[in-house]
Amino acid sequence: MQLLGDLVGPDPLVVFCGMAGSSPKPRDHYYETPGNSFWESLHLAGFTDRQLRPDEDHLLPSLGLGLTDIEHHLEPTPDGPRDRYRLDDLAARLRRWEPDWVAFTSKTVAHAAAREQGVRRPGLGPSELYVGGVQAFVLPGVSGANRRHDYDGRPTRIAWWRDLAALCGIDPEERPARP
Repeated sequence: MQLLGDLVGPDPLVVFCGMAGSSPKPRDHYYETPGNSFWESLHLAGFTDRQLRPDEDHLLPSLGLGLTDIEHHLEPTPDGPRDRYRLDDLAARLRRWEPDWVAFTSKTVAHAAAREQGVRRPGLGPSELYVGGVQAFVLPGVSGANRRHDYDGRPTRIAWWRDLAALCGIDPEERPARP
C-alpha cells in the first residue's frame, strides 16, 4: 500500500479525504488516475480559478484546501479478512488541523468512517457524521467509474461540490485569482 503525505496548510477551510488502499500501482499525486473528476470538480465548484493538474496538488494548501486519505487494510479474523480503516488516525489529524469541513470524496469513504464509528451511513451532502470534531460533507465519488444519471436526486456531481463551496462562502461565478 502506498500512502501519500498529507497536503494540509494552516487554517484549512476544507480537507478532502479519500481512501488509500492496497493497490499495485504506485502513485505520485492525489487523484491522478485517468478519468478521475476531482480536479475538474474542484474547479467547476469555484475552489480554484482554473483546473489544476494532479502534479499541482501541492498548491492546494495555499488555497485553504487540504488532501488526505483514510488508510484501509485487511485485518485477519477467525471468519476471514475484514476491512478496517484507521479512523482514529484521521480524527487526530483533523483535530490538529481544525478545518471547517472534512469532505469525503465518495460515499464509500464516508460509509467506512461511519461504520468505524458505529453510526448510520450518511447520504450525499452535509451529514451528521463528525470525525475529530469536524463535520463531514459527503461528495459523489470522483472515480471515472462513477458515471451515473442521478446523484441522490441531482443530475450531476457538480451540484454537490457547489453546495460545499457555498457552505465555504465560495461563489463559482466570482472566483478570485489564485495560484
